[in-house]
Amino acid sequence: MSVAPLKGLTGINWQNSWVKKKLKRVLWVPIISDKNIPLAQRQVASAFIWSPTVAEEQLLAMDWQELTDMIALGEVENIQGKHGQVLQLRPKAANSQAKTQAFNCDGKPFMTLPRGFYLKIYFTQMLLNKHLRIG
Repeated sequence: MSVAPLKGLTGINWQNSWVKKKLKRVLWVPIISDKNIPLAQRQVASAFIWSPTVAEEQLLAMDWQELTDMIALGEVENIQGKHGQVLQLRPKAANSQAKTQAFNCDGKPFMTLPRGFYLKIYFTQMLLNKHLRIG
């Protein structure tokens, strides 16, 4: 979804973050698929435009803040899937050779995989269910 800055976080907050800008309005084009359905037989469901509700944006902002604070405190290597309720931070690289600079808890630079912000599966599923009237 959006690359997470691993350095130069001074002055960045939820209101001016790329994550908030990207999630302001999202066009969803759901594809009904299963690994057993051949590509040519998959169906496109009704597309919809989504903007976060006030409650959804509050959750996104809290998660963004938690994850960004961990990065700023040099804890990027300790971020796991359990962090965040609706937003998560995962490696975002073509392969394990792609590295970017970050800082550890002692402020020393080191090389690590780039990270990206992604919506958690259950949150995405909830949005799809709500807009496609499933469940």
